Amino acid sequence: MAAEPAAPPREQHTEDTGDRKTTRTLDRVVIRFAGDSGDGMQLTGDRFTSETASFGNDLSTLPNFPAEIRAPAGTLPGVSSFQVHFADHDILTPGDAPDVLVAMNPAALKANTGDLPRGAEIIVDTDEFTPRNLAKAGYDGSPLDDDSLAAFTVHPVPLTTLTVGALSGFPLTRKEAERAKNMFALGLLSWLYHRPTDGTERFLRTKFARRPEIAEANIAAFRAGWNFGETTEDFAVSYEVAPASRAFTPGTYRNISGNLALSYGLVSASHQAELPLFLGSYPITPASDILHELSKHKNFGVRTFQAEDEIAAIGAALGASFGGSLAVTTTSGPGVALKSETIGLAVSLELPLVIVDIQRGGPSTGLPTKTEQADLLQAMYGRNGEAPVPVVAPATPGECFTAALDAARIALAYRTPVFLLSDGYLANGSEPWRIPEPGELPDLRVPFAIEPNHDGEFWPYLRDPVTLARPWAVPGTPGLEHRIGGIEKQDGTGNISYDPANHDFMVRTRQAKIDGVAVPDVTVDDPGGAADTLVLGWGSTYGPITAAVRRVRAEGGRIAQAHLRHLNPFPANLGTVLSGYRTVLVPEMNLGQLTQLLRARWLVDARALTQVNGMPFKAEQLATALKEAIDD
Repeated sequence: MAAEPAAPPREQHTEDTGDRKTTRTLDRVVIRFAGDSGDGMQLTGDRFTSETASFGNDLSTLPNFPAEIRAPAGTLPGVSSFQVHFADHDILTPGDAPDVLVAMNPAALKANTGDLPRGAEIIVDTDEFTPRNLAKAGYDGSPLDDDSLAAFTVHPVPLTTLTVGALSGFPLTRKEAERAKNMFALGLLSWLYHRPTDGTERFLRTKFARRPEIAEANIAAFRAGWNFGETTEDFAVSYEVAPASRAFTPGTYRNISGNLALSYGLVSASHQAELPLFLGSYPITPASDILHELSKHKNFGVRTFQAEDEIAAIGAALGASFGGSLAVTTTSGPGVALKSETIGLAVSLELPLVIVDIQRGGPSTGLPTKTEQADLLQAMYGRNGEAPVPVVAPATPGECFTAALDAARIALAYRTPVFLLSDGYLANGSEPWRIPEPGELPDLRVPFAIEPNHDGEFWPYLRDPVTLARPWAVPGTPGLEHRIGGIEKQDGTGNISYDPANHDFMVRTRQAKIDGVAVPDVTVDDPGGAADTLVLGWGSTYGPITAAVRRVRAEGGRIAQAHLRHLNPFPANLGTVLSGYRTVLVPEMNLGQLTQLLRARWLVDARALTQVNGMPFKAEQLATALKEAIDD
């Protein structure tokens, strides 16, 4: 498997095309589109990514949204960016630093210049470098006129003027024409990196089907950008990045984000369980896309309910579970806090429920558009009383699909609420994903109770001897009437009980049920078996950790790697794995929550590598820390 390099893209060969233009072949490129939140950078990045996926490159993306709904135009808080890393080999991260920055205004340039390596290319819209915009971004003078950008290759392009000129024949106002400058930039980058164009033109005609004049104007701007790259003398070189043919196993692939994969996983789980899917949700960043997506799939028996608040949303979902549906509620950390009492009720009622937490920066409202992994302890213990809940965490955007199926499996088989911990990085990031064959999906069907189960009576808490799950009786089934509610249940009968011994038994039984959930052993990647340092991760740190481990090994370092997808219960062999290494390092986007759990459970000297800046780890940053640990 090819390593994800730390160095800039490697030039493999140069081809003279016979005129003044030259084509160079690279193995990888990182591009960042940046501009005001109204400049359409997310759409531009998404279209470039879609065409890159259709071309066959491996890729990873990092959308970065402003925290404010509409920050003042042209200011640093209003900068929106989209980074895409694509290559001819297997890659794992959106890249540590951009090789190319497209800056639509001075604020975008200032906000991103610090991330650029020496020699990076910068494409700027010179029309936006007015005294007023420069002042908004905090510049005393134009950086295009001094030596502050001498370390980079700067391409000054009057994007706005060129776009307006290209659309002069369309019945548009100047403001409407200016809005298409992101398509001009997309066309220029598509020429520069030999991206396909047909898909973008089809997309624009579909997106603006009700306003064909706008669709054709955007297409004209897109083509003008392509033609500008082909004819201008400022871009004498274009680049090719070959398809990553050896990075993928055979199959049909598509580009997919974490939230979309999770949505498809939930629909698939519903189909495999032969149950209707019910989503009770309240909009919250970055989980809202799941509600939006599932609302499109009524034809698959999906019902979505946008409640008036988080408490009502999970209450409706729990009611749907009682009624025999595969029930889901989606939220982020602040919403989990509001849902906690109802999650405790679901633990007591022992009903299946999938709680999707797309983690973001906190506490409280925190950083709505930034990523974090700081809800682990909340998912583990954020309820009153002893209320154990299984926790599943996907590692990549594509793995959100299988995590949804796994969470549904556990919820249905063990009659329990289950946490699925994704985060903003996985939710909004994307990668190529192999569409599974129907026969590869698990059978999630579980039987409903249909008749009395104890001497002619129905005991709602008579348990399966293997899973300790109680029967699931759909309301209205004759003879299976039973009492529900939050007061402690008597073992077997489900009657209200205040007996101390019964409460002790029920608490221990509910814990034993979660402890007995079947999860696979954790696997360790330790080539040669000679490493004495283990790096252990969970969730979205998988990509940066794996890229860092590859770099360390490429330099001769011996290091083992393992990654947790199940955090409650832990894999049965985890304690043995941890005890086999002198040093255990745990990178987390929090202040060391998994580290605390490992130290408390197995008394191992696990060391936390932490970051809480709202961004994913950089591979080189982790590689440096890993090398220092090996050398200790």
